[in-house]
Amino acid sequence: YSKQWYQRRVRGLTKLQEQVGDDVPDADLRDFIWNTLASGQVVPGYGHAVLRKTDPRYTCQREFALKHLPDDKMFKLVSQLYNIVPGVLLEQGKAKNPWPNVDAHSGVLLQHYKLYEMSYYTVMFGVSRALGVLSSLVWDRALGLPLERPKSMSTDGLIKFTGAKL
Repeated sequence: YSKQWYQRRVRGLTKLQEQVGDDVPDADLRDFIWNTLASGQVVPGYGHAVLRKTDPRYTCQREFALKHLPDDKMFKLVSQLYNIVPGVLLEQGKAKNPWPNVDAHSGVLLQHYKLYEMSYYTVMFGVSRALGVLSSLVWDRALGLPLERPKSMSTDGLIKFTGAKL
């Protein structure tokens, strides 16, 4: 993901908070979401290319926030969105997946803990991915599984191998 991608997510939530204010009634927030969709925009952080349920990473972050920062204004807004957006998206009928993904929440936690430099968000995402791959490799070694050595192939070789027509 690019730096701009993360910035759009966090800025979108910040802009929403600026527009609707703190402690916005659910009905007003619901109307705001409908107006956003009617204008051709999407609700950032909702939907996922693969998952067809709430992203488990979102759930983990939500449970953490409920325990450790329940009074954070931005988290309260994210919670409200969590309770409203899926219903609106289902009612609209266009979304294959109306549930939140990790991006609907992660910026709130980072900002709460004073990490405002959004260019670090991409780095943190990359490091977490690398740690996931590393843990898989550690388990492979612990279980005595063979080393995996993928072939190094040129793009032309891959096209030929797959029979892709470009």
